[in-house]
Amino acid sequence: MQSIFINHLKEKASSKTSFVEEVATILDIGYDAAYRRINQKTNLNLEEAVKLAKYYKISLNQLFEVGSQNTIITEKSPIIENESQLESYFTKSIENLIPLTKLKSASILYSAKDIPLFYTLKDSYITRYKIYVWLKLSNKEMTKNKISFDEFIKTIPDSLLEKAFELGQTYNFINITEFWNDNTINGTLEQITYFYESQLLSKELALNICDDLTDIVNHIEEQTIKQSILNSKNNASYNLYKSDLLTMSNIILVKTNYRKAFFVPYTVLEYLKVEHQPTCDVMDEFFKKQMTNSKLLVHSGEKDRTLFFNKMHRKIEKLKNQISLNSITDLD
Repeated sequence: MQSIFINHLKEKASSKTSFVEEVATILDIGYDAAYRRINQKTNLNLEEAVKLAKYYKISLNQLFEVGSQNTIITEKSPIIENESQLESYFTKSIENLIPLTKLKSASILYSAKDIPLFYTLKDSYITRYKIYVWLKLSNKEMTKNKISFDEFIKTIPDSLLEKAFELGQTYNFINITEFWNDNTINGTLEQITYFYESQLLSKELALNICDDLTDIVNHIEEQTIKQSILNSKNNASYNLYKSDLLTMSNIILVKTNYRKAFFVPYTVLEYLKVEHQPTCDVMDEFFKKQMTNSKLLVHSGEKDRTLFFNKMHRKIEKLKNQISLNSITDLD
């Protein structure tokens, strides 16, 4: 097994330096110790194997078929606890998406428990509000203090906003299929309600955020009818399914003709990335089954489509009226 692994590393190694020297540097060990491991006189331990696999970007799942034992390796995203880490998250996401924008075969399938991230990354109040909520839920200092959104909005770094807007625009060039239900919008409405009732969100800004949410719903409805991403320069396709049978999960499946990967959220923004292809195939089949049990809204008729979007508009208007009257009740 070690010989297979070492041979695979050699294929990935830089031609500019000695392979032994490269391994010694990665593992922070001496030249002789690296030589013994390469020639299998000393066994690699698990920590060393993982370090080498990460450096050379090798999937241990694929190499050793770990999945056949019902065990797979996942990649955990970095922890996000402050504005700098959030900006790095946006930057890394852009870097990961750009190669997909150049592939016609690339597509994203999104099980939308909440409004997908990219719709809230525009020059709007709701973008700034989402950043506030994300940091309020993940940053220990912000969780403790009583900083309001009205105060926070004045302090958001321009570089953070620029990366957020850039990430939102990057999604315009990828084919997207989404699964929504009547509750997809509820999470955002509940966040507005919570911080407004906590007196951390003013009436004026709460109403502005609601208006931005209305714009998002209108944007999605237009995309649904046209079956294409608005503002896309490469005619990226868009399909929206209404799924009443299953509860949404915010799982994202990314597909190309060559590879698949899916992302499972476990906190507000952090996620687990799965690239084990047999497991990705299972997830792909699950999405296909979900399509057969859902309504593709462009084909379901104008009545069903109008009812679906009007229900969201009514929820937003109800919240706006309650905020205006200082009388928050059940939004359903």
